[in-house]
Amino acid sequence: MRCRPERKNPNAREQFMNSFIIVNARILTLAGENAPRRNEFLADLGIIENGFLSVQDGVIEQIAQGLPDEDFINNHPEVPVVDANGRVLMPSFVDCHTHTCWAGSRLEEFEMGVRGVPYLDILAQGGGIMSTVHAVREASQEDLCFNVLGRLGLMASQGTTTVEIKSGYGLTTESELKMLRSIHDASQDVPQLIVGTFLGAHAIDPDQENFVDIVIHETLPAIVQEFPGITCDAYCEKGAWSVEETTKLFKKAIELDCPIRAHLDQFNPLGMLSHAVELGAKSVDHLEHSTDEELKLLAKSDTIAVLLPASGFCLNDAYPRGRFIADIGCPIAIATNYNPGSAPSPSMPFTISLACRRLGLTPAEAIIASTFNAACVLNLQDKVGSLEVGKQADLQLLDCEDERELAWHVASGGPLLVSIKGEIVHLLTDGDMELEDEE
Repeated sequence: MRCRPERKNPNAREQFMNSFIIVNARILTLAGENAPRRNEFLADLGIIENGFLSVQDGVIEQIAQGLPDEDFINNHPEVPVVDANGRVLMPSFVDCHTHTCWAGSRLEEFEMGVRGVPYLDILAQGGGIMSTVHAVREASQEDLCFNVLGRLGLMASQGTTTVEIKSGYGLTTESELKMLRSIHDASQDVPQLIVGTFLGAHAIDPDQENFVDIVIHETLPAIVQEFPGITCDAYCEKGAWSVEETTKLFKKAIELDCPIRAHLDQFNPLGMLSHAVELGAKSVDHLEHSTDEELKLLAKSDTIAVLLPASGFCLNDAYPRGRFIADIGCPIAIATNYNPGSAPSPSMPFTISLACRRLGLTPAEAIIASTFNAACVLNLQDKVGSLEVGKQADLQLLDCEDERELAWHVASGGPLLVSIKGEIVHLLTDGDMELEDEE
């Protein structure tokens, strides 16, 4: 039996039927300009105190302060009502950088890392990414899909309802296609919004001659033929793709009408950031060792900085300078980087905590970075990432009255309620949260 996003208290959940009203909530709307937030707007949560939000047929119908008036109530007979009793209601998370599709185990390498072996040394010994590559090549499309479904369930229970998932553990044309097909299959079996990304340039396969040319001239065109307009990503780092190789790939991707994104400066500042900005990359991700000069260039562009603090936490305690990046005016998103090696965590709340404790972001900035700005990375800001009339009802009700608890808590238990297009995929009736039918 396949795992799906967690559905607790199914009888209560079925009362909602894609339409409900939440009252007495502290609502973080994140309403504002429909573009990546930066500078002072990176912390503007658009708060409505003691507000209500109504959902009709999976879409946000109304948001306002106070309680619904009598006419509104009369026009919504038998719609269930949740009394939030002052709790925080906010957009659900958009995880815009993950590697959720994989097979095999990296536990041996985990222990090597605990014993002090550097990650790049593990890579050089055939571990790291290549270890997972071999496991993915041996796995069936059905097995990969099954694995993805289970992980998506964990993510939904933590409030994540939109997930980007990269390929990149195949490194052959057929295996990369297999991964993207399994990601697509999983997307058809869950309510979450899933976005696939092509990351054929995740590593250099030492067993394939002319590997870079194969990816650029064979694999990428084959991927685009089956998945037109898919985003093309690359991992530019010593021992992986060089600046020159990454630039060639991106120029080919642009020729094929593919948006581009890049993993940059995780361990070494190679100078690819300025090239990525010049080429119009949608995002540049990691940035642990980016230079001041290139970051200031980034701040003058529309490219979004995607920061991945769980990698530093799990690998080497090296983190991007989030406070500096925000202060110079870069739009920032944060993501889990969920993967079997350097960031085995599906939790956006944990990522928010790290973003505040290690990167220097404020809780408000981290919330916008994990919702609206993350949606902008995926070009989904018209659908998700904020609570506004006409958007799909992707939202979560937290078990707290102050959103700063998201950052203060470490490894918390997750939200009380999670909705995707008005479908309740996670529900914990607890304490004084009341669930009732209107009469």
